[in-house]
Amino acid sequence: MSEKSIKNLTPLFFEFSEQSEQEKAGKCTLCPNFCIIKAQKFGKCHVRGYDSSLRPIIPFAGKISALAVDPIEKKPLYHFYPQSQILSAGFYSCNLSCPFCQNYNISTKVDPNAKTISPQEMAEITASSNTIGLAYTYSEPMIHIEWVKETAKLLRARNLKNVLVTNGYISEKAGESILEHIDALNIDLKSFNEKFYTDELGAKLEPVKDFIKLAASKAHVEVTTLVIPGKNDSDKEIGMIASFIASIDKSIPLHLSCYYPTYKYSIERTSPTKVINLASIASKYLEYVYVGNAGLAENNTKCPSCNSLIVRRSGYNTEVVPAIAGMAHGSAACPGCGKKINLVL
Repeated sequence: MSEKSIKNLTPLFFEFSEQSEQEKAGKCTLCPNFCIIKAQKFGKCHVRGYDSSLRPIIPFAGKISALAVDPIEKKPLYHFYPQSQILSAGFYSCNLSCPFCQNYNISTKVDPNAKTISPQEMAEITASSNTIGLAYTYSEPMIHIEWVKETAKLLRARNLKNVLVTNGYISEKAGESILEHIDALNIDLKSFNEKFYTDELGAKLEPVKDFIKLAASKAHVEVTTLVIPGKNDSDKEIGMIASFIASIDKSIPLHLSCYYPTYKYSIERTSPTKVINLASIASKYLEYVYVGNAGLAENNTKCPSCNSLIVRRSGYNTEVVPAIAGMAHGSAACPGCGKKINLVL
């Protein structure tokens, strides 16, 4: 597929009506921003818009900001093919406005001169990478849904895995569309406070909660919350996050990650001790809770019933205990008590 054909990917989730023509504007329905976009302009994400004739355009499809092989644990995914490697493709821009974004150098801009990689080319690159598949990550991938879907289809045909690392801010229809092709997700749940989502991110909480529920019914899901002092780090809020996830499935892993000052935030870095304590609270609701960016905090996976070791982790060095590693796909069970473990092998 040539660069020309990338530009000819059919734009999805745009609406056009007679009123749109009169007002010289159209609407993007990909995410809950539901941007009304005038001719020759883009929506909040800066990558989806309309040309002078009010035709939908996605001119930055396939513009890749980074390409690297990562441990799957770096996504972070701790229960999906542990100790494997995955190719990671990064994008540009985002549909949220997080003032604490840790990848703001790519999420707040688009580089029109960045290398363009077609879905077919990416499938070839992934197939030769000696990894389990491709992670769509670093910046928000779902605003590039047309390219992601096409690439994911090609990878599925090669028996390679598709992983989304996403903020989960997508409309129901678009979410259902992309999940047809995805094997695993790590979804950011940035807070359990509607005001935080509105004031800090320019977004809404409920669509993210809805997408987590939907994704958990379709694929392997893990959730990450970046813990920010004075913003979302109360015992009550972390308890609410954990309780919500447990209402879907208490075996969904939750990652509580330490924030550090970046972009527009100068708030002091989160104390690892604080996050470890919050993890204890979340563990009252959930079977698997992990701590990120906290130095030497233990992140082993243990059986929720008998505490037998399932997966040992030191940083990104991971070892699945032999009794588990030899089990067939979909049948991971504790060697100590036989409890089913939410672990994709």
